[in-house]
Order: sequence, then structure tokens, then C-alpha cells
Amino acid sequence: MSRKLIAPARGVDRVGAVPPLAARRMTVGVEEEFLLVDPRTGVPVARGPLVVEAARAVLGERAQPEFFAAQVEVCTRPTADMAELRCELALLRQVMAEAGAGEGCLLAATGTPVIPPGRPPTVTPDARYGRMAARWPSLVGTYDGMVCGCHIHVGVPGRGQALALANHMRPWLPGLQALAANSPFSLGRDTGWMSRRSVEHSRWPGVGPAPLLDETGYERLADHLVRTGTLLDRRMIYWYARPSEHVPTLEIRLCDVNADLDVVVLLATLVRGLATALLPEIAEGRPAPRLPESRLRAAHRLAARQGLQGEGLDPVSGECIPAAAAVALLLARAGPGLAAVGDRDLAEELFDRVRRSGGGAARQRAAYVRRGRLSDVVGDLVRTTLTAPA
Repeated sequence: MSRKLIAPARGVDRVGAVPPLAARRMTVGVEEEFLLVDPRTGVPVARGPLVVEAARAVLGERAQPEFFAAQVEVCTRPTADMAELRCELALLRQVMAEAGAGEGCLLAATGTPVIPPGRPPTVTPDARYGRMAARWPSLVGTYDGMVCGCHIHVGVPGRGQALALANHMRPWLPGLQALAANSPFSLGRDTGWMSRRSVEHSRWPGVGPAPLLDETGYERLADHLVRTGTLLDRRMIYWYARPSEHVPTLEIRLCDVNADLDVVVLLATLVRGLATALLPEIAEGRPAPRLPESRLRAAHRLAARQGLQGEGLDPVSGECIPAAAAVALLLARAGPGLAAVGDRDLAEELFDRVRRSGGGAARQRAAYVRRGRLSDVVGDLVRTTLTAPA
């Protein structure tokens, strides 16, 4: 539920224009939402405004409050270099964690709280948040609405190209969702989902696969949604891929936040690689894939339910295949773009690491199985959030 920044495009002059290969490194930015938890009990604690105030002494506007007071957010600057992105993400986490420690709480990267707080969450004092809470009280009165995502922006020259990319990316986004699944626990129990956040977040209006739209269609629909009261404002267009309303980016916003920094870098790498691979096809005038809505939603549901561990859907044929194989198809589809910007080896190495580990949800469950304690899950999340891989 952001209000922010991220990335002006570099290397693309106009919708449909593909620059020389050397200039094709689109900028990337990442927003990460975190939970603040009590060091002793692991329950969420409503100290977000204080933590953000402390963190802003170092980070400025890169530290942001979130809808619930037990959450905080960090936002990277736009960059075309993945090593730079990794370093900044690690720094942002470190500074926010230090600010949290100063307010007696810990930073944890998980899509949903592992341990419930035992009372309704507090909404961060903010006029817009207050209007949202008043209009949709059933969505904010229980803690299972407290969800944390990872949003990835790629720089584009304008809304037209953002929408064109969103249209062409639709079949491949369930693979990203499966890769990012990191929320198996909710209300103090294992929910059976790898990404329970996807289920809880979908209760908000405006959440789901983006419709196929050109710029005129987008303007018409966005105005209609706000005018009819379906949404409070355009910032509540929470589609899985949406054009930013305030900076020239396409924002991918269906991923759980992940404690493992490797996963975050991989997600950003794949989003940019996929976008880069699709630009020439858009320039050639190729139509966006028109998947049956039922198939697309089934693919997202499987990704949320099973992550990398079970079945997924082949985004082209619609056939059931192993979930990890579906993500491998995404890697292959992004391959030309990854190669064009020099990220193919990085993406393949990081995907292999995540595939072997099973991803964030599998790691949470493994932490619980060792002793049957949810506090162990929270402890592992806190440690991993602050451990930047080499």
C-alpha cells in the first residue's frame, strides 16, 4: 500500500522502440515490507512510526510507514546494476533493524505474521489509511489482514509501455509468485498454503491479475473504479502488474517479502530479464497472449498453494507440470533478456540455490519441524533477514 518512488527508465525512447543492445539495461527498484516483532514473544508490535522516524535519520524517504503500525517499508533507489541493488537492500535492512532494536523490536521478512498478537492490529495514523480503514472495516479488524509484500519496479518511458509489458507478462507471473512464496503460517498455525499472504491480500478490492488494457482503456477503467467507489483512489489499483501513478515504472506486486536476500535479487533479475525479452516482441506488434481467465487464476492459486513444492501450470499449454519446472520455463522465457543485460549466469545460479532449498515457505516449515515451536520460525526469519549472502 505504497506511496512512493522508484525508477525512471533508461535505454528505451518511446513505446515500441528498442534501443541498441548496450543501452538495454532497464532500471530496477524494490520495495520491501517487514513486520516488527517482540524479541521475547515473536508477536507483531505497533512501533512502526517510531522505527521509521529513527531510520529516516539515515535513509530519508527510503524508510516508509505502512498501513499497519506493526509494519515498515524500505524502498531502494533505481539502479541498473544487480550487485548495487543487493548492497542497497542489505543496507536498508540493516538500518531498519537497528532502528527497530532502538525501539525494542526485531525486523522479520515474512508474508504473514507467524504468531498472532492476540488483539486487533493498529492502523498507522494517516488520513488516507484512516479513510481506507473506515470504508473496509472488515479487512482491518483482524490481524490476518497484516501482509507483507515485495514489489519490483522496472523503469519504462511511459504508461503505454508499462501496460504493454503488463499484458505480455501475465502468463509468467504465477512463476514469480511460486518462487516468492514465504507465508505458510497464519493465526499461529500452518495454513497448508505456501503463500497465505496471497489469500489474505486478495480480500482487498483491486487485487488480482491485471486486465488486458491499452492506455485509453486503463484511463477509462481507473476513473470508473474510483468514481463508483470500488476503490478509494488510483493507488488502490493493486493488480499483480500495474503502471505507477507517479513515476514511469511498471510495478510487479504479487510477491511475498522474503528473508533470503538471494530470492529478492532473483525476483528482480527475472522481472527485468522478462521485460527486456518482451520489448522486441512488443516493438514488432505481436499481440499479448490471451489466456482464459480461469486458467490464469488457477495458475496463481496453484502457485500460492504449492510454491515450488507441488504442481504448477505450463503458462502456454495450460498442462499441469511440476511447479519448479514452471518456474524454469519462466527462466527460459526471460533468457534472451537476461543474456542481453549480462544477468543469465546470476539468474541460473540463484534459481538453482532457491530450487534446492525449496524457497522461503519450506524454510519456515523446516524451522518449525525441528522443535515444534513457532518462536523458532520467527527467530530464523529474523536472523535470515539480516544475513546478506556473499
